[in-house]
Amino acid sequence: MKFIVLKKGSIIAILVTILVITVGTIWSLSSKNSYPTVSLSEKTGEKQVIQLVTGEFKSKTADGKEIEAYRWDPGTIVVEKGREVELRIYGVNGMEHPFYIEGTDVKGTVKKGKETVVDVTFSKEGTYRLICKMHETIENNGPMIAYIVVD
Repeated sequence: MKFIVLKKGSIIAILVTILVITVGTIWSLSSKNSYPTVSLSEKTGEKQVIQLVTGEFKSKTADGKEIEAYRWDPGTIVVEKGREVELRIYGVNGMEHPFYIEGTDVKGTVKKGKETVVDVTFSKEGTYRLICKMHETIENNGPMIAYIVVD
C-alpha cells in the first residue's frame, strides 16, 4: 500500500491556488455588464439613466499663455437601441453650455450649478455626438463633444 505524503507547505500552496481560482472565477462572472459609463437594468422597459457633468482643463503654454478646454464627462457613453434614456447633465464648469445631439431633435442648455434632464430614445445603432454649441472647436475652447454609442 502506497501513501502520498504532503508537507505542510504543499498543502497551503494547493489551498491558496484553489482559493485564487475560486475568487477569480466568481469575480469574472459577477463583473459582466459593470461598465462605469453604462447603466444597464435587468428590468425591460425601465429608463436607462446616464449622468454627465461639464468639465474644464486649464494650463499654461511655455510662453505663459493660458489655455483651456471644456468637455463632457464621461466623454463616451453606451446606451441600448430602442430604450428610453434619461441624460442627467450637471453644470460644474462654464456658465452655460447650449447643446444638441446630432441626428436627433434633442437640444438644451446646461447651466453652472444646475442639472439639465433630457429624455431620448435612439432607434438606430451607431455613434451620436453630444455637442456644445459654444465650444465646438479648439478656437472656442473645445471641442466639447461626447460620444453616445448606441448598441
